[in-house]
Amino acid sequence: MKILLTGTTGYIGQRLLPSLLEAGHEVVCCVRDKKRFDVSRVAGQKAVAIEVDFLKKETMENIPADIDAAYYLIHSMSAAIDTFDELEAMSAINFKNRIGQTRAKQVIYLGGIANSEELSKHLESRKHVEEILGSANYRLTTLRAGIIVGSGSASFEIIRDLVEKLPVMIAPRWLKTRSQPLSIRNVIECLTGVLLREETYDNTYDIGGPEILTYKQMLLQYAKVRGLKRRIIDVPLLTPRLSSYWLYFVTSTSYNLAVNLVNSMKVEVIAEKNDLHRLLGIELITYEQAVRNALNRIDRQEVHSRWTDAGSGRLLDKGISALSEVPAYGVFKDVKVRPVTDENITIENFLSIGGNRGWYYADWLWGLRGFADKLFGGVGLRRGRKSEININAGESLDFWRVLYASKQEKHLLLYAEMKLPGEAWLEFKINDGKLYQTATFRPLGLPGRIYWFLMLPFHAFIFNGMIKNIAR
Repeated sequence: MKILLTGTTGYIGQRLLPSLLEAGHEVVCCVRDKKRFDVSRVAGQKAVAIEVDFLKKETMENIPADIDAAYYLIHSMSAAIDTFDELEAMSAINFKNRIGQTRAKQVIYLGGIANSEELSKHLESRKHVEEILGSANYRLTTLRAGIIVGSGSASFEIIRDLVEKLPVMIAPRWLKTRSQPLSIRNVIECLTGVLLREETYDNTYDIGGPEILTYKQMLLQYAKVRGLKRRIIDVPLLTPRLSSYWLYFVTSTSYNLAVNLVNSMKVEVIAEKNDLHRLLGIELITYEQAVRNALNRIDRQEVHSRWTDAGSGRLLDKGISALSEVPAYGVFKDVKVRPVTDENITIENFLSIGGNRGWYYADWLWGLRGFADKLFGGVGLRRGRKSEININAGESLDFWRVLYASKQEKHLLLYAEMKLPGEAWLEFKINDGKLYQTATFRPLGLPGRIYWFLMLPFHAFIFNGMIKNIAR
C-alpha cells in the first residue's frame, strides 16, 4: 500500500515510519525541508520525501494522487501561545482539501482525549481539527491519546527532568489531576493496527494505558524505578503562570509549550472504554514498564526521536537549506585554526559536542549562558542531544539546531536557537590536516553590534580553549 505520512520529522512520525516500512508499505513522507529527512536511515526501503508546508496551499500539489491512506500527525502546541489553534485549523483545512482530491480511502488522525466538560485550548484545538478532517469524502479513523510515555516524549522528559533534578518538589495542585498514560509502543501498535481496517472507519477511539494515575503518582513511580527518594509538597496557591515558569526553568520545555501543558494538565485525561486493543490484539503496557522501556532505550543510545527535534519554531521557517548558507557579508566572524594529529579522534570530538559531553572548555560559562537564555525566554541548555554518538541534520543540540553533520566530509554546522539580537552559526571542519572552528554572527541593528563586542573577551577565552581540546 502507498501511505502518506505527515509530521515525519516529529516525535510520533519518526517512530511510525520504520513500522510502516517493516510492514512492506511504500511511504511518502511529507517534510518542510528535505535536508531534515535523512533518507539513508531507511535506505533500501520504500520511502520517498516530498516538500510540503501545510500552511501554504501551493505546496499541496506535491502530494501524489495515488495514495491509499494518510496519517495526520501535525500539531503546533509549541508554537505561539495565542495562535497555535489557528495554525492547526489552517493546516487541517489544507490537508483535507488536498486528500479529498486523491484516491485515499482512509485518514488516520492522532488527537487528544477530550472527554472533560471544560477543555484546555490545546484539547479544544485537537477536537476542532478532528471535526475539520471528518468533513470530507474519505473515511476518518481518530485515535485520541493522553500522556504518551516513551524515550524522548515531551511528557516523559518533563517527568524525568523534575525527578532527576529535584529531591524536594514544591508542586502545584494540578499534580492531583488524573490521567491515563500510554506507552509509545502501544501508540504505534494502534496507529498501524487501524490502517485500512474497515471496521475502524468513521470511528473515534480513546487510547490509554491500563492504569489511571495522578501526575504526582507518575512522578513518584518514576522515582521508584530509578531508586530515588523524592518528596512532593502540594502548594494550592501556585498560579498557572507560576506553574508554567516552574516547568520552564526546571525542565527542557519551551515557555510556549509549558503554558499549553499546564493548561492541559488541569483537565482530567481519562479514556472512554472501548475494545480497540482487543480488536487489534494489543497487550497494554503499564506505566512503570513504559518508564523502564524508555530508560533502557536511553541507556542503549537507541532514542529514535525526541519532541525537541520537531523544530516547529519560527527560526526554522526559512528551512535548513536556507540557513545552511552561512552569510559572508555584513557579519562578524571568529575563526580559529589548529593542526590535528588524529583526524578520526578530532571528528569524533566535534560530532559528540554538547549534551553530557559538554563544550570541551569552560562548561560553567556555557551553563551561565544557557541560564541567561532561559531568563529571556529562550530554550537554554537543557535540551541536550538525542544520542551521545550519532547526530543528524534537524536535531536539537542544547541551544543549537544541527544544520549539517557528516563524518565523511569532516563537517558540523550548527545554528543558534538561543535569544540573540541577530543570528549565529558555529562550524567545525577539517581541511588539509587542520581544524577550522568558525563562529559567525549576523547582528540585528545596533543592539547586535553592541552584543558582539561585549562578548569578544568571552569568545577569546572560550573558543581558544574549545578548539585546543577538540583538536587533541
